[in-house]
Amino acid sequence: MHSAGVRFGMIYAGVFALSTIALAVFLWWSTAGLLDRQTDAAINADTQGLLERYSDGGLLALEDVIEQRLMGNVDDDAIYLLTDPALHKLAGNLNQLPTRVLQQEGSYQLAIERAGHRGMAQVQQIELPGRFHLLVGRDVEVHAQMTRLLTDALLWAAGAAMLLGTAGALAVRGLFRITLADVSATATAISAGDLTRRVRVSGREDEFDRLAETINDMLDRIGRLMDGVRQVSNAIAHDLRTPIARARARLEDAASHAASEADLRAAIERAETDLDGVVAIFNALLRIAEIEAGARRSAFADIDLAPLLLDLADLYGAVAEERGQVLRPDIPASVPAFGDREMIQQAVANLLDNAMKFSPGHGTIRLAAELVPGQGPRITVADEGPGIPEADRARAPERFFRGETARSTPGSGLGLALVQAVATLHGGELWLEDAAPGLRAVLALNTRVGPPRVNASSSANQPAVPVEAA
Repeated sequence: MHSAGVRFGMIYAGVFALSTIALAVFLWWSTAGLLDRQTDAAINADTQGLLERYSDGGLLALEDVIEQRLMGNVDDDAIYLLTDPALHKLAGNLNQLPTRVLQQEGSYQLAIERAGHRGMAQVQQIELPGRFHLLVGRDVEVHAQMTRLLTDALLWAAGAAMLLGTAGALAVRGLFRITLADVSATATAISAGDLTRRVRVSGREDEFDRLAETINDMLDRIGRLMDGVRQVSNAIAHDLRTPIARARARLEDAASHAASEADLRAAIERAETDLDGVVAIFNALLRIAEIEAGARRSAFADIDLAPLLLDLADLYGAVAEERGQVLRPDIPASVPAFGDREMIQQAVANLLDNAMKFSPGHGTIRLAAELVPGQGPRITVADEGPGIPEADRARAPERFFRGETARSTPGSGLGLALVQAVATLHGGELWLEDAAPGLRAVLALNTRVGPPRVNASSSANQPAVPVEAA
């Protein structure tokens, strides 16, 4: 009884039973009930006609009309009896007035004997002036037989309905048991560590299939997150091992072989540089985790991206000029948006930093923005560098991912991961496209995202510092 399948099966059986009862009541009312109502109407009409004839001509006229109606009764179902105060028969086709008739009023059924045959009659008795009695009725034995047949048929139908309802309830319970058993088995396998198991989809596209697809999508995302955790763990272990080991070796070498205080200080400074790189990696990871958790959404507001992008163009334009590169901005007068100004600034700074890092000398970097109606602002950064192979573009925003062309350049492989996190938080996307030559990065933001979380972070006022990317 604690099974959901049993409860749903009982609900199905209950609804089926109520429907069957309602159908039976309707059939009874439309057949047996209709016959009874027609019989009562005929008796009332007949009685009214006899009383009118009695009012016009008295007892003799009433006796004549009774005899006439009996002679004209082709169906032989009419019942009449007129008696005097001593209950002696004056006219009619019954021998005597049943005693029960004198004890009840209105219309009712009773057993009668007529022409040597017993039957059932629907009768109505009227007491006339002078204690004369008039009995008018109809023989309903055929109706009674039909009613009994109908009752038997409905009882058999009720029995069949109970069997069908029970079978349907068992089928519903079995359906729920099969479906939920598959979900339960999949969840058990996932809990045991088998992340490859998925809920079976029948292909009928019903509610169970939609539930299975939703669960499978959730399991796919969990699998991707677990793979990401493993990849991040491996990447952290790989990327941090080298600078930490290098710093330790330098300190050990300085402790053993430093000839002067200056040599010792130089070794310590080089070790500090290596350790600062490690700290920067952890800060970037914490920053990305903070953004993905939505902790900064409380700082969302209506902003204009045009001044922000122009400031970045001025800043990075000077740096590009020093490197022999050219930064060409294409910013409209106004780019309205809704989001966190500092996070968007940091994301665009990361894209510009990557573009300058991978663009050749005298290369051109383009910074553009536009407002797509009904969608939101799009910020594009394009360079003329080696680009990213199409096979690696989907993985480029992953943490610590570094393509073949980026392994010889400094960086931690976290820049595009941060940009991706900012885009997701703002309800947008990060696209990487071939600029022929070079790479085009498009940061698409939503005009409006969900309501901000009231969860201010202690780092909400940190300045935007570019995180180096692959």
